[in-house]
Amino acid sequence: MILSKENLQHVAATAVSLPTAGLFELPEKVLQFGTGVLLRGLPDYFIDKANRAGVFNGRVVVVKSTNKGDLSDFDQQDNLYTLCVRGLEKGQAVEENIISSAISRVIAADADWSSIMELALSKDLKVIISNTTEVGLSLVEESIRQNPPVSFPAKLVAILYKRYEMLKEAAGHLVIIPTELIPDNGDKLKIIVREIAAYNQLDDGFNAWLDVHVTFCNSLVDRIVPGKPADQELADLTASLGYEDQLLAMVEPYRLWAIEGDERVASILSFSQVDPGVVITSDIEKYRELKVRLLNGTHTLSCGIAVLSGIDTVKNGMNHAALHQYIKTVMQQDIIPAIPYEVEAQEAFAFSDVVLDRFANPYIAHLWLGITVQYTMKMKIRIFPLLAEHYALNLEAPAHLAFGFASYLLFMRSVEKDGKYYGHYNDQEYLIQDDQATHFASAHAAHPDPLAYFNQVFDNAAFWETDLNDLPGFKDAVHLHYTNMTKQGIAAALLSFNQHHSTSKS
Repeated sequence: MILSKENLQHVAATAVSLPTAGLFELPEKVLQFGTGVLLRGLPDYFIDKANRAGVFNGRVVVVKSTNKGDLSDFDQQDNLYTLCVRGLEKGQAVEENIISSAISRVIAADADWSSIMELALSKDLKVIISNTTEVGLSLVEESIRQNPPVSFPAKLVAILYKRYEMLKEAAGHLVIIPTELIPDNGDKLKIIVREIAAYNQLDDGFNAWLDVHVTFCNSLVDRIVPGKPADQELADLTASLGYEDQLLAMVEPYRLWAIEGDERVASILSFSQVDPGVVITSDIEKYRELKVRLLNGTHTLSCGIAVLSGIDTVKNGMNHAALHQYIKTVMQQDIIPAIPYEVEAQEAFAFSDVVLDRFANPYIAHLWLGITVQYTMKMKIRIFPLLAEHYALNLEAPAHLAFGFASYLLFMRSVEKDGKYYGHYNDQEYLIQDDQATHFASAHAAHPDPLAYFNQVFDNAAFWETDLNDLPGFKDAVHLHYTNMTKQGIAAALLSFNQHHSTSKS
């Protein structure tokens, strides 16, 4: 049995939370660019939850902007899909299955642009959401009168200008929320919209209308949504649910959608009332810093240690006593005090506990090697600001950051083979996917001695865009850990390190 509106009557309510008939009659209030699992597992999750509570009372029209894939699964299933929430919350297992009815239609922009332009004239439309990848928020100088325009921002301008032309003030207020993972995404989208308007020589009244009737919100999304599970797990879920669902997606319990907005934004986004995971505030930077430093930064500092230790997934890393201890203490001892933004210590420690639960999620197989992709960029963006803030407050080297940086340098020691770069450690070979891999391979080729390699890469201020030797004691600390790793092995080095830095807060 395929999941569909007609077949809902045959689905056991004991296995899954079902939508009621009235939810299918709600007006279309949201236009969403993107069909991916993140949007279906986070914004659409919140909208569906609010609709069930009788709060937001609006459905989502989804725009498929790319030529990849088709809409057959959405069409066959009447746009219904199952979210399987699995993971840990405050150390307790969470298992929940929800059939979402948030989506009313999915429209292919290339095939039916006229339907999207028709929706632009709906007075019910209140919200536009996007997740078009970071590349999607870029300026393409093109006519908005194409059928359709190529880029997402040009499509958006076409929709907004149509609304301005035909409705003017009668359009009501519109909230636009990009969820692409770049800082100040709403501000950047607004700038691009204005540049496209100028390129198309739209009248000045349009810009004035934008200022009054449209709010672009910066936002931050945070939820791990792996999507459809592997074959055997999917087969087991299908058997327990009693139906087939080609759109089924696994999601972790943790959820955050931080949106920068005022009281008017909050009143329009009334779905924020039903779940604490939606935060509407005047400044979302605190939430970005907590995520980037404690979640992403801890990933960055730990991934080299894990791969060199032969640990495949994050959840297995949390079952490895020495790595688990390092992950906990690097957050609590080195990262929290050095977050380059004012965050209450209690809030930061609470978030670190959430991160530990998320890392330990037994239902998500997150590969450490995948986390090492673009390792150098992540180190510079996520960790170097922590180093700077640490040294603004302390004169001693941050022990855990130094250990993580040492493992990164060891991981990146590589050779080129058939146009790809590989590291070798303890008889294992691993692929390095990093735009800067050639730099480390060249240093290793020129300086095969481990210490000579270390000095060559560490002392290259031009490469780091800062002189790491200006940080008191940092080179000595990193060198000590790097030497221990090369002579004793990563496992022994980590055990020894933990023994000397065993004090942690809880």
